Amino acid sequence: MRRMMKKAMGLAAGVAMLASGAALPVSAAVVPSATVAPAQDHGDLATGPYRRLVILNAMVIPGHGGPAAGPYDIVIEGNRIAEMIALDPVTLGRRGASARPTGDRVIDATGKFVMPGMIDLHMHIREDPLPMAYNHYLKLAHGVTSEVMVPDRGMPHALEQQRLSAANRILAPRLYPYWTWGNLPGYTREEQEDPSQAPRIAREIAAKGAHVVSVGPIAWNRELFGAVCKAVYAAGGITSVHLPPATTAVVDALTAAKLGVTMIEHHYGYAESALDRTVQDFPRDYNYDDESHRFRHAGMVWTEADREPARTRLLTEVAKELAETGVTMLPTRVVYEANRDILRAQGLPWHEKYTHQLLWEKFLPNRNLHGGYFWDWSSEDEAAWSKAYDLWGRLIYAFNKEGGRVAYGTDDSYIWATPGFSNVRELELLREAGLHNYEVLKAATLNSAEALREAKLGLVRPGYAADLLIVDHNPAYNLAFLYGFGANTLDASGQMVRTAGIIHTIKDGVVMENARLLEEVARMVKASRPEGRAPDTVTAPFLP
Repeated sequence: MRRMMKKAMGLAAGVAMLASGAALPVSAAVVPSATVAPAQDHGDLATGPYRRLVILNAMVIPGHGGPAAGPYDIVIEGNRIAEMIALDPVTLGRRGASARPTGDRVIDATGKFVMPGMIDLHMHIREDPLPMAYNHYLKLAHGVTSEVMVPDRGMPHALEQQRLSAANRILAPRLYPYWTWGNLPGYTREEQEDPSQAPRIAREIAAKGAHVVSVGPIAWNRELFGAVCKAVYAAGGITSVHLPPATTAVVDALTAAKLGVTMIEHHYGYAESALDRTVQDFPRDYNYDDESHRFRHAGMVWTEADREPARTRLLTEVAKELAETGVTMLPTRVVYEANRDILRAQGLPWHEKYTHQLLWEKFLPNRNLHGGYFWDWSSEDEAAWSKAYDLWGRLIYAFNKEGGRVAYGTDDSYIWATPGFSNVRELELLREAGLHNYEVLKAATLNSAEALREAKLGLVRPGYAADLLIVDHNPAYNLAFLYGFGANTLDASGQMVRTAGIIHTIKDGVVMENARLLEEVARMVKASRPEGRAPDTVTAPFLP
């Protein structure tokens, strides 16, 4: 209770500081550089950063969970929000008429909504030769300005992409490569498995740029797991864990939280925390390395947890204890949604125009590819996963209600989750879990910035990074307005119109032309199928 009271007092103080314009305290985070990277030539895809960029007459969704306010004129200098000038009648009445701000570029945002850029805390780029720009452009076009990138092409490549993005040499979100304890370059297995070595190694890799460290491979050893989590945090970083079902008998979600992990990814380990034994009821012939076994029974464990007294324990004691540890829940619900309806996932309307052929081929059922386990997926599996989504969603809701931090990630480019589009779908799935729309947007902005220990991301306010979205219509009214293709709505005359999605994503002061980014993606996808789409095990039954 004391912890919850302190958290509430801290939140109240933070809200008061936001209202007063006072600066929030800076953590030991890797704060985005105050040095403005020079503008680069990106043709008609993007321009900036500008010495002075002005957004006029915008309604603002601040990112802290509160409702929209405004309109405001927003002044950006380089890569920082410099000033927000209120234009509401009360403020204008007190202040009187004054000249509107001007700059090197002025964007009229009348009728538009500005919100913070979104922070994807777990995503994939897949392997060569899938173009990097394909992923980056889809992410930017759907509002992602920062992301934790799993180094699917190796750590040297990930670090180079991080450097190029920071210098504005490429159009990409701000990148945080995902380091993995147990597979750290330059350290032996013996060193990485010695708890006493954890502080030294954590300091050394932090000096090399490590900020987000995965600890899933060491979940077989509680002492080591806890030592690494504490050491990485002390060195200024954060830890994240995908709890493999193979080791939840040692470290389940509640244990991981109590041992100090920063974020728990996906859905693993929660149901197990509520059972009256340390393992789920694995079939005796279960093989973790057979992905059809792994993903089938990852859904079925929730059926076990849905029986009393486990269900009540999960939604009360476990949810409360998780929240009290301060752990962040990172659901990534979108990447598992195919499990409850594979035909829906395969038939999503954006595949034809926006899913690259190389990515499509990685989505197909294939025993040799991670995530390709749909070679014998049944209606029983879908039913189990549908039930799992219901109880999992109720846990997310209960955890959030207890004051726990729910953050935002997709784990996309796997399991029929096309990047970018999956970012918006993840928001919708958090709404399905019961979070209010403003809580959903907070999860994708301020909550994720706090989990990342970035004190100048996640809010629209002076002094924060100029990572902003200019959205056609109010995304808090309809999260689907964030899709690149927008959504249908009614105009002032009652006629149905389609909105324009996110018109501009601004990252570090660089203004993206989102419609052009999507045109480039469509061009890449078309080029990936010069002869059209060939029949495969998914499409063949439906081709003329």
